Amino acid sequence: MLRFETAGESHGECLVATLAGLPAGIPISIEAVNRELWRRQQGYGRGGRMKIETDRAEIVAGVRHSHTIGSPIAVLIRNKDWQNWTEALPVEDAGGAEDKRRPVTRPRPGHADLAGAIKYNFHDARYVLERASARETAARVAVGALAKALLGAFGIEVLSHVVAVGAVKLERAVEWPELVALSRKNDVLLGCVDPAVEARMKEVVDEAYGAGDTIGGVFEVVAHGVPAGLGSHATWDSRLDGRLAQAIVSIQAVKGVEVGRAAEGAASFGSKVQDTIHYDRAERRFTRGANRAGGLEGGITNGQDVVVRGFLKPISTLRRPLESVDLETREPALAAYERSDVCVVPAAGVIGEAMTAIALAQAFLEKFGGDSLAETRRNFEGYLQQVRNF
Repeated sequence: MLRFETAGESHGECLVATLAGLPAGIPISIEAVNRELWRRQQGYGRGGRMKIETDRAEIVAGVRHSHTIGSPIAVLIRNKDWQNWTEALPVEDAGGAEDKRRPVTRPRPGHADLAGAIKYNFHDARYVLERASARETAARVAVGALAKALLGAFGIEVLSHVVAVGAVKLERAVEWPELVALSRKNDVLLGCVDPAVEARMKEVVDEAYGAGDTIGGVFEVVAHGVPAGLGSHATWDSRLDGRLAQAIVSIQAVKGVEVGRAAEGAASFGSKVQDTIHYDRAERRFTRGANRAGGLEGGITNGQDVVVRGFLKPISTLRRPLESVDLETREPALAAYERSDVCVVPAAGVIGEAMTAIALAQAFLEKFGGDSLAETRRNFEGYLQQVRNF
């Protein structure tokens, strides 16, 4: 089983991630991992934190001589901002530490502040927001880069783009080469493949910034080269579409997910929704008339691109705070404000890539197994031969 965990607080010493279950022999590039971390930090509308941090992964276990060795992988991402928080968030308590804390007693609507404070019996939401912060996703992106290394060894790639920012939407279909070109850009604006639509998206972000507000949107993740047969229809928790949905909604501020064209399908007749089946005798393979199902039918990949969308609400920290209540006095108060972003949709897309890659890598190893890359490849190639002979 491929499994991962992350640890660390937004303003703590570092973020930590562990990943267990990758076969031995997978080529790992630190440069590729750091490129993913860089992509997560980009996008118009990011806040001051991104000017402080330059995320770099330090792999301290599980990779030697640029290859996995079959043991758990441990990754560190150090927080440069920690130097400003050493007295406010020390590991060990000390005399006078109480005066140096930075308590948060005015919870933000839409954030984990109040619910977490109630759950853990904190009268200061600081500890809750430190872990609930989307800063945690840097560790997930590092893990996702390792999952991408596994998938890439078998010709599977995972990329994303921004479909909507606020009410501004991309209304046309997107081709895979456009996503590849977008991922290689070194000047990321809002992650939309269409420059004209992206310019309108920028205007919406500017409007939100001017109003002291924030703006959400929709990102789309596409996995290309996925074979038919990952996931299962047999049990509720082995359905891959359900696992992908959980992976995407687990991202901070994501409130909804769509596999394929679910919303369009819900408003259509069945004859207009299903992807017709055809057979190419020359290539001896089944084909489809469209991909409205998003590459998944009955919880199983069908050989088409896997397409998942995440619906991101505007983030909760506003420069013009909303009404709240002080945890100490119980009196009305404006919600707390800390340095924040205006729009994070492009970054959420990169995080969505990571979570999709992890879910697909889990399903891939469940099907093909193997303690080494060579063993996994033998199993994979044997399955492809079975498919060709079907």
